[in-house]
Amino acid sequence: MRTLVYAHRGSSKAYAENTRAAYMQALLDGADGIECDVHLSSDGFVVCHHDPTVDRTSNSTGRVGEKSLDQLRNLDFSSWKNPSIPAEFGAINEQLVTLRELVLLMQKSDRAVGLAVEIKHPSPFGRRLEDATLAELADLGWNAEDSMVGKIYVTFMSFDPGSVRYLLERIPARHVCQLVTEVDEEWIDELVLAGETDRAGVAAVLAQAMTQGVELLDSGVPQLAGPGVAYVRKHPSLVEAWMRRGATFRVWTVDDPEDATFLVNLGVKQLTSNVPAFIKSHLGLS
Repeated sequence: MRTLVYAHRGSSKAYAENTRAAYMQALLDGADGIECDVHLSSDGFVVCHHDPTVDRTSNSTGRVGEKSLDQLRNLDFSSWKNPSIPAEFGAINEQLVTLRELVLLMQKSDRAVGLAVEIKHPSPFGRRLEDATLAELADLGWNAEDSMVGKIYVTFMSFDPGSVRYLLERIPARHVCQLVTEVDEEWIDELVLAGETDRAGVAAVLAQAMTQGVELLDSGVPQLAGPGVAYVRKHPSLVEAWMRRGATFRVWTVDDPEDATFLVNLGVKQLTSNVPAFIKSHLGLS
C-alpha cells in the first residue's frame, strides 16, 4: 500500500486552517485526503472548525456552539493567516464551510480522495455531534459499510475514547481512528479558554482520556491509530505493538522531511501535513 498524504485542516500553511481556501489548495496540491475538524453550531449545522471557540482563528470571540451558522459566516476566519485569497477560492464570508459544503467541494475534483473527520470533544451537544455528522453524510449518500460518498472515502477520528466507542457501534472498525498524544499546556489552555474553570481537573480528564485511548488501541479494536510525530518517537514499543496487531497508522503533523522519511521507514502508511505538496514531493509521490 502506497503512502498517503492528508492535508491537515487543508493546506493550512498557505491559508487559514479549515477554510475553503485551505481545502481548495489541498486539492490543487494533489493531497490524497483532507483532514477536517467538526463542531455543531447553535442551530445544528456541522461546521468545520478546530477550537471550541472562535477566539484564535477569527475576528471575534465566543464558543462555536453558541453561534448560529449565519453568525459564524459573518466572521473573518482568514485574515489572521493570509488575507490575500484568490477570487476562485471564495470571498471572506465563504471561508467557513459546513461538512456538507466540504464534501461537495471535494466531489468537484472528481478523483478518489480521502476525508478524515475529527469529532471534537468536549462538545456542549454531547453525542448529538456524532449523530449529526453521520446523518449529514448519509444524506449525501454515505453508507457505513464501505464509508464512501461517491469517490470520497470517509474515516472518523477523535481523541475522545467515548466518541470512538460510540462510532465503533455504528461504523466498521476499519474506518475509525483513535487519536493519541501527550497532554500538554496548549491543550489544557484550549479548554480553559472555552470556559472550563478547573485547570487541574481538565488536565486529569485529558490524561484519563489518553490512557483509555491507549487501552483501546492495545485492544486492537480501532484499526486506525492516530498518534502525533512526537508520540511515535517517544513510545516506540507501543507503536511496534500496535503495528503487530495490524493497525494502520495516520501520523500528524508531518511538515519536516526528516520526520516524513523516519515515519515511512517505520512502516507508517498515512501522513497528515500542513504542506502536503512539499511532503509528497520529498517522498517522491508527486
